[in-house]
Parts: sequence; structure tokens; C-alpha cells
Amino acid sequence: MKPVLGITLGEAAGIGPEIIAKLCARDRLAPYCRPLLIGDARVLELGQKIAGMAFQYQQVEKPEDVDWDGPIAILDLNNLDPATVAVGQVNPASGKVTGDTLLYALDLLKAGQIDGMVFAPLNKEAMKRGGYQFEDEHRLFAHYLNHQGAFGEINVLDNLWTTRVTSHIPFREIPHYLTRENILRAIMLAHGTLCRANVADPKIAVAALNPHAGEGGLCGREEVEIITPAVDAARMQGIDVRGPFPADTIFINAFRGDYDAVVTMYHDQGQIAMKIMGFQFGVTVAGGLPYPITTPAHGTAFDIAGKGVAKTDATEKAVMIAARMASRQ
Repeated sequence: MKPVLGITLGEAAGIGPEIIAKLCARDRLAPYCRPLLIGDARVLELGQKIAGMAFQYQQVEKPEDVDWDGPIAILDLNNLDPATVAVGQVNPASGKVTGDTLLYALDLLKAGQIDGMVFAPLNKEAMKRGGYQFEDEHRLFAHYLNHQGAFGEINVLDNLWTTRVTSHIPFREIPHYLTRENILRAIMLAHGTLCRANVADPKIAVAALNPHAGEGGLCGREEVEIITPAVDAARMQGIDVRGPFPADTIFINAFRGDYDAVVTMYHDQGQIAMKIMGFQFGVTVAGGLPYPITTPAHGTAFDIAGKGVAKTDATEKAVMIAARMASRQ
């Protein structure tokens, strides 16, 4: 049987409800999974209104009440009246509900009532102002799941996966976090996540930090003293990993298909390349966690929220990847 995926509606003031409504109306969830929407049914109604697409759905109080032969089901949390939310604006109350809904879905994962989760775009500012004081949702997930191992954001575009050693930190703090252990951890995270996604013998490239990969130490010592030893250590563990390669050329070969994944040293080093190549198609995977969790890589797009023009491509791909990982698991 297809895996059961919990699919949250995302930030109510953003494009999430519209995207989910469009996917439901076009029957673009059932080909990959048995979908269970999670959120407030009134927010789903708002999404239908914005999308201009109506469809039948069943409201349930718990997953075991779903009639899988009936219309798509929503586990109605009845926790947010969309009339209290201004579309396209940061709202702390809505941000809190977004966080609460994520935790509810995590509880379902822990209880084995769903096999994976896809969350529609959220707004970090709204969540923080709503009381969730985490750097990002991945740290929230790891904290709530009491996860002690490596974890982190992994981005996917077509068949190329990318992760990074450092993420949402100020640029000046990056060198402090570039240790052999952290780089090795990122390589291992990429390798393990690709294997869970059924990518056989993944090939991984590692980006350098300095221009021209440090020019043998003439333009920075990080490649010689930190990155190369980490790559060698990963290779000793049987991982097919190479580098460090200059960051300004590594993605030329990666997008050509030479590698399955790229490990970068910091956020924008990989994100710029991925978003230029396909912003509306990218997917973010919560790598390292014990459950398949994915989301579209784009944000809540407050500038177009409520206009009915949001694209569904990335969210559909997020569902496809989560279903593939859940089936493998």
C-alpha cells in the first residue's frame, strides 16, 4: 500500500493553503501516497477560495477515522479562524498555530499513525513571534524528537541533492564552525539521506571555502588543514566523496550529472546555484531525522499570497520524495 503522508497547510497568511487546495483539486497527491491533510478545515476552505477550485473532503478527528475510499481527508484541528489573519502579513498567532500543527504531526509520526510528513511553506518570523524560538524548523524537529544524531536541511532539485556544513548563522561566524568533525558529519548526513531515498552508491562532491580551493594554501588554509582531511576520513568509511572543488565551478559538473550530491560550506554557497537553476521546483528534506519530512524549498511568498497564482510544482515534488523515502523505510 502507498504510505500515509501527513500534509500540513502551512502558514495561513501565505500561499500554503492555496497550493494544497490546488493539489487536492487536481488529484496530485493520491498518485504518490495516501494523503491526510492536517490543519484547520476553515483554512483549507480559504485555500479553495483563493485557488478558485472546490472539491469534496471529509473531516476527521483522528487518522483511524479516515475512509480511504472516500474523498481526501483533513484532520481538522479547529485551531485557527482565517478571518483573524490578514493574508500576506506576518501574524504571531498564525505562526504559533503553524508550530503547534507541526508538533501535532510529529506526534502522529512517533505514534506510527502516519509514515511521513510534508509541510506547506511556513514563516520563520511568524513562528518566532508566536513563541517558537528556534533557529529554524529543523532544530525544532530535532529538539521535539529528542534527536541526538546529525541532522540538517538538504535541498533537492531534479536529481541533485545539496547540504551544507553551516546554515542560518551570520557570515562572520562561519569559520568557527568549519571543523573536520562538522564537515565529516555533513558528508555522512548527505550519504545517509541519499541511501534512504534509494539512491544507490551516491557520489558526493565537496565545495571549497576559499577562492580557487585555496590555491594549495596560498589563498587560505582551510582546504589543506580542515576540508581535505574530512573528505579523506569519509572516504575511509567507504563513501564515494571527492573534493574540495572550487565553489564557482562545482555546480557546473554537478548539474551535468557527475554527482548525486554537493556538500557546501555555508548557506548561500549552494542555495544561489540551486535557486537560479530552478527556484519553483526545489524541495527541502529534513535530513538525518528518523522520519521522512519534506517541504517545498520556497517560502510563504507574502507578495503573491491571496492572488491565486502560486505554483504547485515544488510541493508536489516534496510529496513525491517523502513518499519514496517512506516506502523505502
